[in-house]
Amino acid sequence: MANLTVVTGFFLMGFSNIWELQVLHAILFLLIYLVALMGNLLIFTLISLEGTLHTPMYFFLKNLSFLDLCLVSITVPKSIANSLSHNYSISFWGCVSQLFLMMLFAASELFLLTVMSYDRYVAICQPLHYEVIMNSETCVKMAAASWLTGGLFGVLYTVSTFTLHFCGSKEIHQFFCDVPSLLRISCSETHLAANVTMVLAFSLGIFCSIYITISYSHIISTVLKIPTKESRSKTFSTCLPHLIVFMFFMTTICIAYLMPPQESDPVLDLLLSMFYTVVPPTLNPVIYSLRNKDMKTALRKFIAWKYFSKGLIPKFFFP
Repeated sequence: MANLTVVTGFFLMGFSNIWELQVLHAILFLLIYLVALMGNLLIFTLISLEGTLHTPMYFFLKNLSFLDLCLVSITVPKSIANSLSHNYSISFWGCVSQLFLMMLFAASELFLLTVMSYDRYVAICQPLHYEVIMNSETCVKMAAASWLTGGLFGVLYTVSTFTLHFCGSKEIHQFFCDVPSLLRISCSETHLAANVTMVLAFSLGIFCSIYITISYSHIISTVLKIPTKESRSKTFSTCLPHLIVFMFFMTTICIAYLMPPQESDPVLDLLLSMFYTVVPPTLNPVIYSLRNKDMKTALRKFIAWKYFSKGLIPKFFFP
C-alpha cells in the first residue's frame, strides 16, 4: 500500500485549544462514558444472571448492550486521554483499527435494531406464532447475521478508505477516525471504492429504516385496537422513544456523511459525531431496558441478593 510509506500517523482534532475547556470536555466525556458503561454493563449482567429474562427480546437487548458498550469505548476513552495529555496523535494502524471497529459495531447495531423491530412485530402482531417463529436457533442466527454484516461493512469501509493516498495534511477534523474526515484529507483524485461502499451502506441503511418504520406502523396499528388504555399507553411509551432515537441516529449519520467537503464545519462535525457515537449508547439502556418492568424486578432481586449475601438484610425478608 503506497500510503503506508507516506503517512505513519494522524492528528485528531480537539474540542478546544484552551486548557480549562479541554479539562471540562474530558470531565463531561468521562461522566457520559461512566453512565453508558454502568447502564450497559448492568443490563448485560442482569439478563445473563436472571433466568426469567432468557427470552428472545432480552437476548437481543443483551447483544445491543454489548454493542453499545463496545461502540462508546472505541472513541470516548481515547478522546479523554487526548484532552488531558494534550497529545492528539494516533498511529496509522491505530486509526485503521478505530475505523474498522467503529464500522463493525455501528453497522451491527443498525441490523440488530432491525431484527429487534421484527421480534416486537411478531410478538405483538402474531403472538400465537411467536414461540415457533422466534425460537432460540433463529435468534442466534439473526444475531450472528447482524455481527457478520457489521464485520463485512467494517472490512469494506476500512479497505476502501485506507487504500487511498494520504500525502498532505495529517490533521483529521474529528475526535476519532471516521470516513468523511479521512476522505477530506486524502490526496487521491478519485474515491471510487469509498463512494461505492458508502452508497451500498446507505442503501442498506435506508432499507433498515423503512423496515423498522413499517414494523412499528403495524405494531401501532395493532395496539390501537387494544381496548385497554393502559396497555396502549405502555406500548406507545416504548415504541415512540425507540423510533425517535433511531431516526435521530440515522439523521445525524446521513448529515455527517453526505455533507459536501467544502461546506464542512469542524464544530458541526464534532457535534454531529457526538450524536451518533455517544448519545445512542448512553440513552439505549434507559429507553430499551431500564424502564422495563421485568428489568426493574430483576434489578431489585439482584440488589437484594448482593445485600443478602453480605448479611446486610435479615433472612426473614425472603421467602
